[in-house]
Amino acid sequence: GTSGSSGSSGTATNWVRGKTERKRNAKIIRFGFETLFGKEPHFIVNAFALGPWATGVNVTMSCVPFSRLKSLGPEKTKIENTLLQFGTKYKYVVMGYPPFLKQLVEGDTVPWQDYDISFIFGGESMSEGMRDFLYARGIKKVYSSLGASDLELNIGSENDFTISVRRLMRANEKLRARLMRHEGALPMIFQYNPSDFLVQNSEEGELIITVCRFHYVAPKVRYNIHDRGHQVTIKELYAIFDELGIDKSEITLPRTDLPLLFHYGRADMTVAFFGANISPVDVQESMFEVPILVERCNTFQLSTSEDATGDKTLEIRLEAKEGVHWDAVDEHKVKMALIDQLVRINQDFRAAYGMSGQERVSVELLEHNEGDFANNDIRIKARYLN
Repeated sequence: GTSGSSGSSGTATNWVRGKTERKRNAKIIRFGFETLFGKEPHFIVNAFALGPWATGVNVTMSCVPFSRLKSLGPEKTKIENTLLQFGTKYKYVVMGYPPFLKQLVEGDTVPWQDYDISFIFGGESMSEGMRDFLYARGIKKVYSSLGASDLELNIGSENDFTISVRRLMRANEKLRARLMRHEGALPMIFQYNPSDFLVQNSEEGELIITVCRFHYVAPKVRYNIHDRGHQVTIKELYAIFDELGIDKSEITLPRTDLPLLFHYGRADMTVAFFGANISPVDVQESMFEVPILVERCNTFQLSTSEDATGDKTLEIRLEAKEGVHWDAVDEHKVKMALIDQLVRINQDFRAAYGMSGQERVSVELLEHNEGDFANNDIRIKARYLN
């Protein structure tokens, strides 16, 4: 069979897969699911885009044998109707992209607190601020899975242990500084199986992955998808804890000793500004610390522009949610609040901002579907760079 990458960056790409690897993949997805949620029956709502999208199709094929499943795609009303019709007696797991899941829980049709609903997300990272937001709305658990259509659907996944390490990094500056190798927002942290994936690193800090499983129609040897990241063994992690005087009781202890994969996102998903690399994840993490943006902002775009003299401006455009307006919002106040957070999160930006000053950073508040946000499609991965 073949499946495709969505083509959100241009033309869709076809990837070929064999019957044996499909079966094996389904087994691993089932094992991963039961490790996180237990073996009791679950009702899975697949909100990943369907059609040619690899994730939507593969998730459906893999989950049918062990769960009650509805593949609805990112259709808010259909998902709300399903939850209301089937009621609160089931344990639900909704799978989809983070921006869509956030939009879903912002609706008031479903009393989220009354339901036992967990989320599995993929396709992009999520800040701990966004996870807090989902918990506060009544979502019980939120886990990410790391995969790539052209490499493998499930390379690694989050669990209570990896999330607790990431949340501790958020709270503990020293731990954050000691573990992070790239500037900016917190990396996602996954556990992966080194007998399935040999993970190496390029000189630029990108992950080079070899799939060690047999029966692949298209073998992947030293494959670089241009994601930045690095590996940390549990032994190394505990040594750092000892060095910093951190007690293990501050995290949820791991169930296995599989190594950790720190994942910083796509190497090409950054904009350069006065020597600083700023990524969409930096902006997302910053936004979740600014209450008015959590409340009113749907999505954002990031770019840089140059004037005739070669001076660069960092441009951040913020789109209002549907039915919400920026009336009476002080644009300058929002800009400074966002800059404060970016300065805190990204030290390189702190230095760049020191050189550039606030007039070289533009923050624009746009109405829903206005300007660059016209014709955005929630069904595919959000486009953050323009």
